Amino acid sequence: MGLLFDLGVEKALRAALEAHDDQTRKGSSIPYISHPMHVAMMLSRMGCDAGMVQAGLLHDVVEDCDDWTTERVRAEFGSDVAELVEELTEESGDSWEARKQAAVDKVATMTDRAATLKACDKLHNLSTLAIALEESSDPETVWSHFSRGPESTIEKSLGLVDALSHRIDPALSDELSMALARLKRLASI
Repeated sequence: MGLLFDLGVEKALRAALEAHDDQTRKGSSIPYISHPMHVAMMLSRMGCDAGMVQAGLLHDVVEDCDDWTTERVRAEFGSDVAELVEELTEESGDSWEARKQAAVDKVATMTDRAATLKACDKLHNLSTLAIALEESSDPETVWSHFSRGPESTIEKSLGLVDALSHRIDPALSDELSMALARLKRLASI
């Protein structure tokens, strides 16, 4: 068994807590940090190495947080973590459709480790969206926080899940497919 405490993971957790401090999950009061923490927990439960767990904690800092760049991640956490974070970071400035299609296209050239990380990221996002829909008395309120609505959101998610399914562990692929099916059912699509 590996070490139960990893100093690099602790450092990444603290950095992510600070970076996402004032952010909340889309359309809710849930602190945003819950997302990277769940991604990191999934990676840990799968037996992934400490670098992947660190990248799970930091996977959105470059994309969503001021003062964070790939270079900063590299300086503070090393090349391995920085490269994983970079593989998951979407280009800013492009349209939503272009960014989501680029994420799907990028799966073919991702490392296996980055594909696993991306799958855990998507699994948490799909699952928490389904929970929000189940808990809401008005699903339209939940979907109002998604600029493209349920059809486009689910269509792009389907493309990403399909691309990832060929790159990741079959058990993770099955879980992703079940989460997407649950979301489609809730959205009546």
